[in-house]
Amino acid sequence: MTIGEPPQPYDPRAAFRPLPRTPSGLFPAGPPTRPTYREPHPVTGGGVAAGAGVAAVWLLLFGLLGRDVATYAWWTLIAGLVAWAAALLLVRHGNRGVATGVAIVVAGGWSIAAAVVAVRWATSGDWPLW
Repeated sequence: MTIGEPPQPYDPRAAFRPLPRTPSGLFPAGPPTRPTYREPHPVTGGGVAAGAGVAAVWLLLFGLLGRDVATYAWWTLIAGLVAWAAALLLVRHGNRGVATGVAIVVAGGWSIAAAVVAVRWATSGDWPLW
């Protein structure tokens, strides 16, 4: 068929052309149909490490204020609550990676304090926090 020639009702070459396939989406064939949104404060490994380091120092300094198991546990609990409040502010208005590091280390610090209290309670038979 050439330009300007009227279309033929039957094209014998059409039988040998492969049919167009609909892409599965596994391998994108073109630009995305929906917009891609980026997170304004992405979580990075450096941010998580920085938050974890600051929270560890924070809990260590407050834990050193304790003279015995009871005061260590109470200082760790208070320091953890303050750190979690800061992490909540960071999640809302700051770096989510740093907030994640803070939350992970505070949970670990509280676990260590709970283990210390449990061991003291098991060995002495007396609840150490009152």
